[in-house]
Amino acid sequence: MEPIKTLWAEVDEQGRLVLPPEVAAGMGVTPGARLRLEQSDHHIRLHRPVTQLNKIYIEPTSSCNLDCRTCMRNTWEEPIGRMSQRLFERFLSSVERLSPVPTIFFGGLGEPLYHPHAVDWIARAKQIGARVELITNGTMLNEKISRQLIDAGLDVLWVSLDGATPESYADVRLGAELPQVLENLKRFRRMRRGSHRPIPAIGIAFVMMKRNIADLPALLRIGKQVDAKFFSVSNVLPYTEEFVDEKLYDRSIKNITYLTSPWMRKLSLPKMDLDEHTQKAFLAALNSGYNVNFAGNNLGGANDVCIFIESGAIAVGWQGDVSPCPPLLHSHTSYLHGKPRFNLRHVVGNIEKRDLIEIWNDPDYEAYRTRVQSFAFAPCTYCGGCDMSEGNEEDCFSLPHPACGGCLWAQGVIQCP
Repeated sequence: MEPIKTLWAEVDEQGRLVLPPEVAAGMGVTPGARLRLEQSDHHIRLHRPVTQLNKIYIEPTSSCNLDCRTCMRNTWEEPIGRMSQRLFERFLSSVERLSPVPTIFFGGLGEPLYHPHAVDWIARAKQIGARVELITNGTMLNEKISRQLIDAGLDVLWVSLDGATPESYADVRLGAELPQVLENLKRFRRMRRGSHRPIPAIGIAFVMMKRNIADLPALLRIGKQVDAKFFSVSNVLPYTEEFVDEKLYDRSIKNITYLTSPWMRKLSLPKMDLDEHTQKAFLAALNSGYNVNFAGNNLGGANDVCIFIESGAIAVGWQGDVSPCPPLLHSHTSYLHGKPRFNLRHVVGNIEKRDLIEIWNDPDYEAYRTRVQSFAFAPCTYCGGCDMSEGNEEDCFSLPHPACGGCLWAQGVIQCP
């Protein structure tokens, strides 16, 4: 295991902060770049400039071999299809000209491995120097595809597991069987080349809700068994009324109003053993409405922060449409405060008509990213008191579409790998 490298910034004679070259390059800091700063009690948070394209979510197909009960496709009427070879080549030629080359994440709404060229495209992306990740439901991860993914140089394989027993898993992922998926994953682990840090790394993505939250401890044990390096847990976003009562964040949303207040209440806790003596007290602290700091780390997390803007991300759909984030690739209905909320898709360009770099550098789109980073949006997430919270076309601050005030990703409630 490599030791953690300590880097230092310096202040020059004019009082300007000078970043180490490797930090500046990694964050896309070039002469003239503007970086947003946030000051707290003990540190300054430096945000990535909105000019750097750092991560691209690409959707090879919106088709899937499963019919999951939690999927967005239960409430939409958009066409199903897959990206053409010509369109991917156009996409890759744009990405190749970027420096540094962004991370490419194969995902989107469908099952990426359902596309006949997905593995070849991963190999092509690695050839241009990209870090490449893929998320899959694991059902198609047979021995042949596993070997191809490993040989292609995939960096991270994410597998969605929403249950630790055959019954709880099949209750959500209709058409799939957990024993087969786990066997596929275990075989994939064995096939990797031996190393202290085997590649591809394995990640597990778990969507928690009332019906499966009890499975999380067992699923964490499964993660250790398959040598999962990453484990991403998200709340469920209800796309149908059936799952409104399955969510686990009613109190968390209500507490956001306290956590974003300038008179925010703070609770600082030390490190402790979480056992039968401390669990009840620790849970009470988390549910107290205070912003909890645990051993110097904020457990409340950031609120009103777009994780996609912060990470320099963009999303490309199977038709070549470019959106600021995966949730805005497709129009759909979800539920907020128990009411339907219609989210109209937002497309900033199409790589069939314009180069991806040209779309990213468009002054209007850059201005949009700057506005989102400052997050001057209505408090729909924890308010929901008016009809405007039932859609993203406009909010009570008179901001235009897409109004992000009701975005649960921006409040740390929903998260993607």
